[in-house]
Amino acid sequence: MVERADYVSLEGVSKIYNPGPAQVEAVSQLGFSVRSGEFVSILGPSGCGKSTLLMMVAGLETATTGAIHIAGERVERPRLQTGIIFQDPTLLPWKSVLDNVMFPVHIQGLDEAQHRARAMSLLQMVGLTDFAEKRPHQLSGGMKQRVAICRALVTDPDLLLMDEPFSALDAITRDELNVALLDIWQRHHKTGLFVTHSIREAVFLSDRVIVMGRRPSRIVADVRIDFSRPRDVHVQESAEFTRLCTQLRDAIESQHG
Repeated sequence: MVERADYVSLEGVSKIYNPGPAQVEAVSQLGFSVRSGEFVSILGPSGCGKSTLLMMVAGLETATTGAIHIAGERVERPRLQTGIIFQDPTLLPWKSVLDNVMFPVHIQGLDEAQHRARAMSLLQMVGLTDFAEKRPHQLSGGMKQRVAICRALVTDPDLLLMDEPFSALDAITRDELNVALLDIWQRHHKTGLFVTHSIREAVFLSDRVIVMGRRPSRIVADVRIDFSRPRDVHVQESAEFTRLCTQLRDAIESQHG
């Protein structure tokens, strides 16, 4: 991976839907950068433009103004080197777990034998080796999302984008997947943007947390999380963890009442 201070950079990025008298400005003049290997969470309540921002970084939405660069190249379309995990696992119901993980490999025409070994290694890492030939309807919600994580990583992308991937899960399963994602991150060390509305989730996972204000969204706080890595789940019991959560909550409440 190229070492850059600004591996991902946004400069004056805005998004306007339905230009004209009834236009809606989703995000306004956003600017920040993400270093290579850094895990940054975008935090804010529903409807503040977090997912819109992520889709512009992914090249799935076009910025109305401003520019987004990844590894020095302007984002104008989706990149093969970007992995995305959506809120819904979006697994193909007629394919096995292994075939779902391998789907990006088939689409991109990559070496199947090489990536099949990687897919099985990823499934082993998330505890799903015995489910490789199962269909999605035979899995729990948490297991489906683990498959989606493996699918996003199978082509070894340099950037991982995560759009509230655990928001639909129960609290216990969500906590389990936070720990699983932390373990995966510490092993593979990608550059990542993680959208969430959970303050504790953001602090636990991240190197930095960016707080977005009300629509049209602007950055109202950019907070560094200095807990060392590898990071243990018990860090959530510390006074510093509580202090950071309070700081972020205050930043959100200052904008959203």
